[in-house]
Amino acid sequence: MAATLAWSAPAAAADRYLCERQDGLQQLRIYEINRDNRGPFHDRFRDHALRIMQRHGFTVLDMWESDTGDRLQFVYLLSWPDEATMEARWEAFLADGEWIAIKRRTAAESGQLVREANGQPLARLSYSPACDPA
Repeated sequence: MAATLAWSAPAAAADRYLCERQDGLQQLRIYEINRDNRGPFHDRFRDHALRIMQRHGFTVLDMWESDTGDRLQFVYLLSWPDEATMEARWEAFLADGEWIAIKRRTAAESGQLVREANGQPLARLSYSPACDPA
């Protein structure tokens, strides 16, 4: 899990392409969903994961679905104040007894809901409109 969540703080002086004012960090999460389990996946995320994430202090900015025909993906964006908070809250969420029980139950009922899950931190670029100091 550490490799999925690891984030290297940008060295502002060393990388001229990064915005000096990062305002925390965002994390892009992409899950490849088993197409046959689309409904159970969305039900579990909507009815359980979001509620438990909120309890652990997650800030979900937005969510999307991407269907290219070959791959069905659930994509969402999180906001964190800093790397340490992100790692601590993910650790707490993944160890949450209610979440563990829900994952076991939904897997027993519907099989594997997610084929692959990836998370990556995002560092704002200096030429992003959101970096504009005005």
